[in-house]
Amino acid sequence: MEISMAALRIRQDYSPSDLRTRAAREKDCRAALRLLAIANALEGMTRAEAARLAGMERQALHDAPEKEESI
Repeated sequence: MEISMAALRIRQDYSPSDLRTRAAREKDCRAALRLLAIANALEGMTRAEAARLAGMERQALHDAPEKEESI
């Protein structure tokens, strides 16, 4: 049985490199990790892989664009 996941909706007006630059300047470590995970997802990683590399759960990555409304 194959499980299909809903697409991660992310604004496309910031590039992954823009998000990484913002993450580097971010003082809140958790916000910086969310930005890095979103950048990874935009570059084509699976949600699970993008989240794992940023040290978070897949569900947290799914919720991240809602927390980063300015993205």
